[in-house]
Amino acid sequence: MSPVLSGRTLAVAATATALLATALGATSALAAPQPPATPKAAAEAAAARAAAAPKAAATTDKVLVIGIDGTVLDRVKAANAPNLQGLMAQGLTARSTLYASPMAATSSGPGWSTIATGVWPDKHGVKDNSFTGKNYGAYPDFLTRIENARPALNTYAAADWEPITSTDQNGPVFSAKVDKRLSLKGDRDGYGSEDPKIAAAAAAELQGQNPDAAFVYLGEIDHAGHTSGAASQEYLNAIGRVDALVGKLLTAVQNRPTYAQENWKVLVTTDHGHTDAGGHGGSTIQERGTFVIAKGAGIPAGSVRTDVKLVDIAATALAQVGVSTAGIDGVPLTTPGNDPFDTLRPVLQARVDETGIPAATKGFTHTPPAGWSVDNSKMGTGGVTEWAGWAFATDEFWSQSQRDQWRELNVRSRDVFAVADSDEWDDKTHTGTFDSTLVTPKWAVTGGTTRTLAFQTHYRHEAGQTAQVLVSYNGGAATVVKNYTADAVAKGESIALQVPAGATDVQVRFRYSGSNNWFWTVDDVTLG
Repeated sequence: MSPVLSGRTLAVAATATALLATALGATSALAAPQPPATPKAAAEAAAARAAAAPKAAATTDKVLVIGIDGTVLDRVKAANAPNLQGLMAQGLTARSTLYASPMAATSSGPGWSTIATGVWPDKHGVKDNSFTGKNYGAYPDFLTRIENARPALNTYAAADWEPITSTDQNGPVFSAKVDKRLSLKGDRDGYGSEDPKIAAAAAAELQGQNPDAAFVYLGEIDHAGHTSGAASQEYLNAIGRVDALVGKLLTAVQNRPTYAQENWKVLVTTDHGHTDAGGHGGSTIQERGTFVIAKGAGIPAGSVRTDVKLVDIAATALAQVGVSTAGIDGVPLTTPGNDPFDTLRPVLQARVDETGIPAATKGFTHTPPAGWSVDNSKMGTGGVTEWAGWAFATDEFWSQSQRDQWRELNVRSRDVFAVADSDEWDDKTHTGTFDSTLVTPKWAVTGGTTRTLAFQTHYRHEAGQTAQVLVSYNGGAATVVKNYTADAVAKGESIALQVPAGATDVQVRFRYSGSNNWFWTVDDVTLG
């Protein structure tokens, strides 16, 4: 159970065991509520800490990320969890879904790597708990990014699943550049006994020291899921115990002498879900289910969003302390989205012909957003209603139409996206073939300039199908600017358009045709 400590601030530290004992003792001493500090007293205390600390605080903007392994959001809502439920009431709650194989298993290695790095497994390279293929050098964790960009800031990570912070395991997910790391062996000695130690040490650090960015991991809920199942009372009980530890962390932050002069963001998340019977790693929506809970400036109280992804945790943490998010897949939670497809969520419908999708799940429509249209003049008749031509759907709906055919890999689409799926359409009697075209509004352009057409795409190819991007200027003939002849899995597309002289508008078409082939999704279409 020795803590692993690294970084410049601990280069001459005492033994790891002594440091843990000190941290745990400090927590007990600081547990009592502190009287409000006067501005003068707070300033004097801050100055004293700055003089004694090897690194001075460079900003009042701070962030705490709390990771609770294997936690199901609906069970949090059902449990005795006043701290987590309080954060939800005071801030944001956002459901999200993960990938599945072959991108990565719904297990902890890929999950925490995605949360920490802010990129998907096709970049960070971790596909399972072996960590084989990890690419943290190119895509480091957000605390390491903070150290690289702003070394004056203090970083801290504590976990009792060893690969997150320990150098003697398959990780570490959080690198040795992090100023201070604590690692306990919860997977060996029991999370029920190790989680409280992690929380106590982290609370002491948060209240008595000066971290600018911190990550704290707690593992007992996942253990309860494996032993008793997510539908069990024991799972609810574990959520209640971990919730109390989350409360200790929140209290530690609020009891900081300089709290009134600080701007904290608190983020809570999980790495994967659990089945009712217990277990994860597969492609069910229960195993792929994750969430983000967030509180802080710019986050409305009681807000609910459907466009948030796990990669946004790292982006939000980086933005909070003034570090660039360039090169990662996530976007800060305070960055507004403006995808017109997302405006369709209120009109989404439940299933019609599909049988694998739960009857209560509303997730598709054929009604395009304002200014957009769908040309089905060449479309066959009949087929599965949901996919008769381009449709607009959510991941929760579309991926459950048929699992394990790469639909789960559409991770770079957010909320509502456009989908043409000839494979599913073919599952009901029809005449003709699938041939449908999604048409954008006309966008103003200036002749002689270069514009960039950008969008997120997820395309699975098979011989006999076609997928083309076409453009037309001033209502003229459409010209192919992109022709897909191979898989383009969950990627961002960028196409330079050379606007001809005299052109004043451009219109883009996405034409997909096939018959019992695969599919094509398009999202977040912009003309930059």
